[in-house]
Amino acid sequence: MRVRTKSAHIPPNMRAMRIHQLGPIEESSSPLQLDVITTPEPGYAQVLIKVHACGVCHTELDEIEGRTAPAALPMTPGHQVVGAVIAEGPGCRLELKGKRVGVAWIHSACGTCKWCASGRENLCPDFIACGRDAPGGYAQFMVAHEEFVHEIPAGIGDCEATPLLCAGAVGYRALSLCELSNGQTLALTGFGASGHLVLQMSRFLYPDTDIYVFARSRKERAFALELGAAWAGDSGDRPPRLPDAIIDTTPAWLPVLAAMENLAPGGRLVINAIRKEAGDQDLLSQLDYERHLWREKSMRTVANVTRKDVRECLELAAQIPLRPHVTEYSLEEANTALIELRQGHIRGAKVLHLA
Repeated sequence: MRVRTKSAHIPPNMRAMRIHQLGPIEESSSPLQLDVITTPEPGYAQVLIKVHACGVCHTELDEIEGRTAPAALPMTPGHQVVGAVIAEGPGCRLELKGKRVGVAWIHSACGTCKWCASGRENLCPDFIACGRDAPGGYAQFMVAHEEFVHEIPAGIGDCEATPLLCAGAVGYRALSLCELSNGQTLALTGFGASGHLVLQMSRFLYPDTDIYVFARSRKERAFALELGAAWAGDSGDRPPRLPDAIIDTTPAWLPVLAAMENLAPGGRLVINAIRKEAGDQDLLSQLDYERHLWREKSMRTVANVTRKDVRECLELAAQIPLRPHVTEYSLEEANTALIELRQGHIRGAKVLHLA
């Protein structure tokens, strides 16, 4: 029988907001339940993290509604986690105790397949997703494998750091897949947590590049212009010139069709959404070769992020310096944050602040 190590600063129980059943979020005012559960212990090469903040992501909606269902129920979601390492399990060697770290989508991977060996653990067929396959950060404490946590640079606050671990890092990877040159035109479809970070990163990395934003609401378009977009319009609008690259950050298919039609010849569309909602999937039958694909246009997808993406994104954010716009909620207000996200109330990122 395993005996818990006694520690004055590690309580035996903790609060967590957990998924107990799957279904449309509109049918429940409380898709998550507040539970008091046993505080986890770190296993081999794992660390115990006291959670300071956890970002709220559209992927949590995908989990609750079953598009990427949890491995087991109940499940504690959350994969944009920032906190302090307060204990180490056997086999730890990185000396992370006392350090402020972040945990992203990949909780662990096999480490031996060809994808892991080439630094693309995001394609590992056996990777474990944080908050879907293993308990995540909608809780006071969580465990993570030491090789899959990331030190947070000084100067970036807890809440500011959370969206960088997913929305920022996924956007950073998408930006690299665009193969953009300074001076070429970049467009973004959707302007939530990822879009507002990609815009700021792009302006720093490509100072002579005009950035256009396609967003559904006037508030999102105004926010984009406020952050330095050269133009902002609805998804059906025609931009001043056809973009050389477009990053799609939406959960829907309609913006994808509009983006392909708006791409310049030879342009690249990169989709950085992990899942697309099925409601408008019939729109794909409207894909027209000449209008959407011809003239050497291309489409790529982002399968989340590698550890390298996360660490480079954090380094870039510290260099810029990049300060995400966040709206804070308490742990118990997680349902409010998720429902507002579903309803499209977006300005920057939503964050649960536990510290």
